[in-house]
Amino acid sequence: MAGLGEIVGVLKAAGESTRLRLLALLADGDHSVKDLTEILDQSQPRVSRHLKLLADAGLVQRYAEGAWAYYRLSPAGQGADLARWLIARVDPAAPERRADRARQAAVRTQQQAEAAAYFAQVAQSWDLLKTLHVPEAAVEAAVLGTLAGRTVDLLIDLGTGTGRMLEVLAPAFRRGIGIDSSREMLAVARARLVEAGLNKAEVRLGDIGALDAGVGPADIVVLHQVLHYFDDPGRMLAQARRLLKPGGEIIIVDFAPHSLEFLRTEHAHRRLGLSREQMSGWAAAAGLHVRSVRDFPSDIEDGGLTVCLWYLGDRETMDAPDA
Repeated sequence: MAGLGEIVGVLKAAGESTRLRLLALLADGDHSVKDLTEILDQSQPRVSRHLKLLADAGLVQRYAEGAWAYYRLSPAGQGADLARWLIARVDPAAPERRADRARQAAVRTQQQAEAAAYFAQVAQSWDLLKTLHVPEAAVEAAVLGTLAGRTVDLLIDLGTGTGRMLEVLAPAFRRGIGIDSSREMLAVARARLVEAGLNKAEVRLGDIGALDAGVGPADIVVLHQVLHYFDDPGRMLAQARRLLKPGGEIIIVDFAPHSLEFLRTEHAHRRLGLSREQMSGWAAAAGLHVRSVRDFPSDIEDGGLTVCLWYLGDRETMDAPDA
């Protein structure tokens, strides 16, 4: 319960057209301030002021990541309840809402194009790049160990890149499918799978941001160093959830929060790492539960990255507590 003054404050924060548009956009996933200024075609100070009012009222949450800040709808509380009640009553066919969603789609398309251009440029040296800052061998062993000697019918590797995870996890599946939007990466992956004699694994061209659920259902979905390339990892996780069979599991490998801004400017990263709090929230929104998480600090003393390994399962079938 809340006092009258608090409720009035929340209503005032939500009761403005631009702020209502922001709430509707954030219902579609996380966005940076930069994205929102482009979508709304308004100045950065104006958008930031609106977002601060929404955050102060508990309608949205702010996450600072290096020089950028990301916003999302608050997951719980009086503000969260009101935000979702309001959004449910916004007509998706209203001209302003349709225009906002069209610009939102254009922003996401541009981001994916930038990432694809980067991947095409680095495809041949991708595995070398991955070893520069992270203890890759230890992470790969832990990923395989997560499956505890099991052999599943179908494993899907989203954002498969050069197909490395299909190689590492080959003992754990009877059939493996890797999906990636980079033709150059897939060319490398196909060559590697042939060389390794992995006839039970295949790779396909596809947009992991708009997945065809018909490719599943999978026992295991893997997202290895993928989510930090998206402004809204929660949306990607919800997409991955659609591929799982009942009781299926998701394995995520990604960076812990860091401040290496050059990874954003030079290597197409959109998020500077993912926190445990964020992952728990995204998982819960997708009907998943974080069963365990392990950290792998870099051996590099100055400027290294910590890699995290998350193991997620169906919230209704898992009873293990968060690690």
